[in-house]
Formats: sequence, structure tokens, C-alpha cells
Amino acid sequence: MPTDEEHVAHMKQLQAEQRQQSLDSKKLERGLVLVHTGDGKGKSSSAFGVIARALGWGHQVGLVQYIKGTWKTGEHNFFKQFNESLRWHTMGEGFTWDTQDRQRDIAAAKAALQVSAEMLSSGDFDLIVLDEINIVLRYDYLAIEDVLAVLAARHQRTSVILTGRDAKPELIEAADLVTEMKEIKHPYQRGITARQGIDF
Repeated sequence: MPTDEEHVAHMKQLQAEQRQQSLDSKKLERGLVLVHTGDGKGKSSSAFGVIARALGWGHQVGLVQYIKGTWKTGEHNFFKQFNESLRWHTMGEGFTWDTQDRQRDIAAAKAALQVSAEMLSSGDFDLIVLDEINIVLRYDYLAIEDVLAVLAARHQRTSVILTGRDAKPELIEAADLVTEMKEIKHPYQRGITARQGIDF
């Protein structure tokens, strides 16, 4: 265990390193591409946290949901109060195992990408979340090349978060920040159903 004097010296060194890192950092003149992926829970929840942060700064935010259908969620109930600052599109029809119609799912994904492209290129938004887009990419409902082209054509003002497990390597390569949620333990494994306020 370090002495108090050693602790102070260590903290001063960390402080100096942090300040130097801040001085050396460059400020990007464009929005960032963030990817939330992995087999653990929390990918969309984390994105909603960033939405709350952006709205807290008075930013204009967009959300396009690629998979989730029209079922009621706590986040949708909460964010309704931000209608002037948050444009919300639920384009999916629910889980892919519910529709069981590949062509219908492809059509829904393409329609969602068209809406996403228009929003991303408009210059009207500081942040746009493409929720569960990695799922439609995993099932090849969209071509990764088309998604990358939409991201490349976005307005420089706009940051974008793409959520969903199994993010494509090409998307990971193109991103500025990638976070992988890792499942350690899940109540579903013990037969516990989703809970209101925790899972939806």
C-alpha cells in the first residue's frame, strides 16, 4: 500500500499526463461514428443515454429503429416530451423471427436506410442513432457497402451511433469509437422474463 506522499506524487503524474494528452488531442471538424455491439445487454440503452446527453445540450437528435416494432417501451414514453428536438422513426416490424418473411424484412430495412440517409445528409441533426442496424446487416437485409456510403455522405455536423450485435468488420474499421458489450450473466438463462423499466 503506497504512503500518502507516494499517492500524491502518483496523482500529480497522472494529472500532468492527462493535461498533456488534452493539449496533444486534435479537434475533429466532423461528427463521429460510434458502434455499440457485442452479445451483452445495453447497446441500445447506452445509445439512449447519449441521446439524453445530447438533448441536455439542446442538440437536435434523430433515431431510426431498424428492428423493434411498435411495442411500448419506457424510453419511447419518456422521450415523447422532446418532440421538438428528437425525431423518432420506428421502421422495423419487430423481431425477425416474428415476421418470418425475408423479403418483407429486406423492404423494411431498405426503407429505414432511405430515411436514415435523408436525415444524415440533411445537416439538421447533431446526433442520429441507427438502432439495431447491425442486425439487419448480419442477416444481409442491407449491403454493408450501402450503409458505409450513407455514413460517408453524412453532414459533417452529424455524429451517428449504430447499435446491435455482430457488427461487420468493415463497419468497425470505419468507426471512430467501438464499444463491445460482453454478456457475463443474464436473468433469461434462469427463466426470468424481461422486466418493465429494466429491459423495456
